[in-house]
Amino acid sequence: MTLPPPHAGASAADAAQKVAEPETPTGFRFDYTPPAGGYAWWYIDGVSEDGENAIVIIIFVGSVFSPYYAWSGWADPSDHCAINVALYGRPQRWSMTERRRGDTLRTADTYKTGNSRVTATESGLDIEVDELCAPLPQRMRGRVRVALPYSNSKRFQLDPNGRHFWSPVCPHASVSVDFEAPGLSWRGHGYVDTNYGLEPIYKGFDYWDWSRTPLFNGDTVIRYVTDPVSSRQRALHVAISPDGTVAEVDAGSDCDLKPTPVWRIRRRAGTLEGTPPHIVKTLEDTPFYSRSMLDYASGTSGLTTHETLSCRRLKSPLVRAMLPFRMPRLSL
Repeated sequence: MTLPPPHAGASAADAAQKVAEPETPTGFRFDYTPPAGGYAWWYIDGVSEDGENAIVIIIFVGSVFSPYYAWSGWADPSDHCAINVALYGRPQRWSMTERRRGDTLRTADTYKTGNSRVTATESGLDIEVDELCAPLPQRMRGRVRVALPYSNSKRFQLDPNGRHFWSPVCPHASVSVDFEAPGLSWRGHGYVDTNYGLEPIYKGFDYWDWSRTPLFNGDTVIRYVTDPVSSRQRALHVAISPDGTVAEVDAGSDCDLKPTPVWRIRRRAGTLEGTPPHIVKTLEDTPFYSRSMLDYASGTSGLTTHETLSCRRLKSPLVRAMLPFRMPRLSL
């Protein structure tokens, strides 16, 4: 299920000794180390069968949103690892504690930082969560299992300079969630992808919008619209079938949605059969990032997950000064 990159290692020092740049950390090579300033993340989300609950888990090496990584001069991505876990519905929880190199263990199929662990198995991912939420110090402890019918290694370049990439590992996953803190148990469908970059994300982009939409025919449509720093807007639109086949399709037309209610983040989406979506719920409304649920009038089998990232805001000194309240950096 994995494709080893030609440049994978447990430390930045190991990485510096390699001549070739990394090709891809797709699959689950958790020992992959980006170059200085670079990043890698593995993204998992799931929605319960009744649509009442959702979870998002993001596994970071070189935490792309980390103010501490920026303040270090982007020196060592292995010293800035984190697992972000967000529970939506009732109850809600949010945690993203950054850990140092000494509090993180990474092998080819295991990622452990703090007290949380992710293990790649033959059938998917086994995730043990043991985190403390912020800013309210509530415990989050439980287990998530992700079953993957396939693992896709196809990657797409997101910027014109070949420094930022995305791979749709599996948009047709199954997810089981069992938490003791808070008490929560459900089953549903899920999605897994990975991104990596060879430089800080703000050097490549001013803005981006990403969305995934499940269709009645079983396909999942992924839409990336990016505003690279050095060129005009780029749009990537792919349809992924239940057997993992990936095909680029017509991106359609853009439409502007209402900005987020608090931080006024601009949100863009695509039309489906000429119809724009409407916003069902805003899950995250931060100074630089939003996560929303959208609904199209027809043609879909569920809600659309939509995310917006403003890299211009992310690199603001004021925003970076605010982030430690939500994203602490702690040692065990």
